[in-house]
Amino acid sequence: MGSAKALAKEIVMSRKAVNRLYENKAQLNSISMHLGESVAIARTVGHLSKSAEVMKLVNNLMKAPQMAATMQEFSKEMTKAGVIEEIVNDAVDTALDSEDIEEETEEEVNKVLSEIAGETAAQLPEAVRKERARVPTQTETTSHQEEAIAEGADDEEELEEIRARLARVRS
Repeated sequence: MGSAKALAKEIVMSRKAVNRLYENKAQLNSISMHLGESVAIARTVGHLSKSAEVMKLVNNLMKAPQMAATMQEFSKEMTKAGVIEEIVNDAVDTALDSEDIEEETEEEVNKVLSEIAGETAAQLPEAVRKERARVPTQTETTSHQEEAIAEGADDEEELEEIRARLARVRS
């Protein structure tokens, strides 16, 4: 029986030793996790300090007051460009909407062409008149050229008007 007691005592001691080993293992795992956390924190601090240095360099290069002044100037120029674009669009719309002027111009050009054609026809022999009756496209080409010349005069007046508006906007 003495041996059974001794055996039971050894079993109890073995269980205590196993439990202590488990406790030690848990403590070692805890210490390992804390060390890993400390290493991660140290790395993060290193990265943050590098980021701070980079930000400091960028701030030295950028100079905020100059950037603000540049942005204000850019905003003014964009506003001017918008106003100028609006004036040009209004002028173009006005020029394109004047169908009455185009019709009157076309009528005048046709009158001039018919007068020129009448004078020339009186001077040409009969055979040339018949040939001219066959080829009306040449007079159409001439009328288009004369229309372009007439429109060019109107365009110059409108261009001067737009320049005057632009000068008023700039001042």
